[in-house]
Amino acid sequence: MSLSTSHSPSPASPPAHVPAAVDPGHRGPGAPRPPHASRLRTAVAERLVRRALARLPLRVRLATGEELGLGGPLMDIRDPTAFFRRIGADGLIGFGESYMAQEWDSPDLVGALTVLADQVATLIPPPLQRLRGLWAHRRPAGQLGTQEGARDNISHHYDLSNELFALFLDETLTYSAALFRGFPAEPALLPAAQHRKIDRLLDLAGVGPGTELLEIGTGWGELAIRAAARGARVLSVTLSHEQRELARRRIRDAGHEDRVEVRLCDYRDVDGEYDAVVSVEMIEAVGAEFWPVYFRTLDRLLAPGGRIALQAITMPDDRMRAGRNTFTWIQKYIFPGGLLPSTEAIEEVTAAHTALRVERRDDFGTHYAETLRLWRERFTERAAEVEALGFDAVFRRMWTFYLAYSEAGFRSGYLHVQQMLLTRQEPS
Repeated sequence: MSLSTSHSPSPASPPAHVPAAVDPGHRGPGAPRPPHASRLRTAVAERLVRRALARLPLRVRLATGEELGLGGPLMDIRDPTAFFRRIGADGLIGFGESYMAQEWDSPDLVGALTVLADQVATLIPPPLQRLRGLWAHRRPAGQLGTQEGARDNISHHYDLSNELFALFLDETLTYSAALFRGFPAEPALLPAAQHRKIDRLLDLAGVGPGTELLEIGTGWGELAIRAAARGARVLSVTLSHEQRELARRRIRDAGHEDRVEVRLCDYRDVDGEYDAVVSVEMIEAVGAEFWPVYFRTLDRLLAPGGRIALQAITMPDDRMRAGRNTFTWIQKYIFPGGLLPSTEAIEEVTAAHTALRVERRDDFGTHYAETLRLWRERFTERAAEVEALGFDAVFRRMWTFYLAYSEAGFRSGYLHVQQMLLTRQEPS
């Protein structure tokens, strides 16, 4: 979710600077096809899943009338045969596809997924986890973060439709974790919370009058606007055509066109030297194979004495290493090629390949859970408008699962979001 002040209309309607809706039409992945799975594999999956569900604080109700679990959020498995077959064939990809196909549901989807996220490390017995490579799908080669692959991966998500994002984001069009003053968060407070997050990053990077700032990952331009308002000169790079056009329009409307350049450009092709580099939730799209290239590029572009402020979603190091080559539901349907780093991985890569070191880390994962809740609730409230843009019922269910799945990751503490300060360790 790497995605950011001019006067904007109320969040109750899409901002005026967003173009008119596209012509309605079928836009979505279509219903996932029933998988091919052997009876043995399906039977093994059913036994393992039943055993796992039976000891969780869930109430799992099967269409046969049978119930599993220790009590808690309800999972309603409407088609047990299809549900277990999909998991047998495709593991967690099948679990998500089964939800898309309406084979299971929950009146408290986030609650149910939070229980699962909290237990994710122990759901599969350790002996089977060690055999992960034999049954888990491998990531397609086309999703690697090469320059061509990165363009395709970013386009898949961020070029969906500016109008779609405007329906559930706030008026700042910021698609990353906000920073609230307190909980529970209210929708009206989201724009200020997004500005608070942006300002803390700019402060971390030391951005002020005369700063030459590089932003990697433009989003829809809010961070560049606020940096320019401080007197900085900004180069912002993106691979999304849709985002670039709207960001440039918003920057022009805010009166900062003379201080901000938005370039359609891969981060590896940037040249020059910058006092500060800021990147918000973009490293997740780089891919582990290219983390050394990414950080070497930051090191190359940073002026002596400069500062780098990154905002990154992170996950536990052991889970990252266990699944770094596995193809996931999120990669298949939402963020092709993405991989969340661990803080340990970032520190190891920077130490091995650059003179950069992590000087400070601030975690605010609970704030992301609240941000996602607000997005999810607004997406649900505006389902008819999403449909009017041409996004079909399967897409809407898929997107609901994605937002709930992400929220559950932060609510369980499995996922974190951090702002990090990196500086160059100059030779003594």
